[in-house]
Amino acid sequence: MDPVAALADLFTGPAARGGLLVVTGAGVSHASGIPTVRGTDRDAIWNRDVTELGTYGFFEEDPVGSWRWYLDRFASVLPARPNPAHEALVALERALAARGTPFLLVTQNVDTLHERAGSKALVKVHGSADRVRCVRRGCEHAAPTGSIARPEAEIARFLADPREATLPRCPACGDLLRQHVLWFDESYASHASYAFDVALDFAMDATAVLFVGTSFSVGATDAFLRAARVARAPVLSIDPGDHPPPFGVTPVRAKAEEALPAAVRRAFG
Repeated sequence: MDPVAALADLFTGPAARGGLLVVTGAGVSHASGIPTVRGTDRDAIWNRDVTELGTYGFFEEDPVGSWRWYLDRFASVLPARPNPAHEALVALERALAARGTPFLLVTQNVDTLHERAGSKALVKVHGSADRVRCVRRGCEHAAPTGSIARPEAEIARFLADPREATLPRCPACGDLLRQHVLWFDESYASHASYAFDVALDFAMDATAVLFVGTSFSVGATDAFLRAARVARAPVLSIDPGDHPPPFGVTPVRAKAEEALPAAVRRAFG
């Protein structure tokens, strides 16, 4: 299969005219210097067991350890720059909008690369690394709707002296702040900004689905695959590796940062 031709055909063919859903995972940001999550690269985040570290339970038990762990990982996430895959998805969104084709980009990533590249029709189902929120129920900066920009939190003091007394605290109520990310012991419905219901509604109506750089290992991808199967929508997955995709998914063996820009150019000039 010619990866570029397969993608270009998906973008301009009859299948996508009713709506194209694109779902990205950690692989789309790898060329920006962000380690993958379940990938085989040496720095893959899941080389350590985060099924315990990435939980609200661990935060309650050891908020200092939780904050230190996330700050260490976000040190490479927040300064990263969008790569050609992110930029190609922006171009794809604009080209389809000009044709009146419904489009939604759903990312499992907490980095800010899609929005910094210019994506507008975007849902971040796992939260965002550039925001934090309060843990106190009822606080204006807490779930189910509140959060604040990371620079508003007093993180520098904690970085200089990481201990319980310097933990970042809510500017409104003084309780602890936490990462604005979906933890493993939480549900997609735990915060309105995850907008999982919006993503699922679009998935059920989409007539074509493209996965980019995902390992199909979380609940969101399962839900989108089920919706595609019910709708009998074609499903492609860009993945440079050789591990088999789920049933019914056509693998596109290419690097996203190479294949996506080429496919958008071929499809729309």
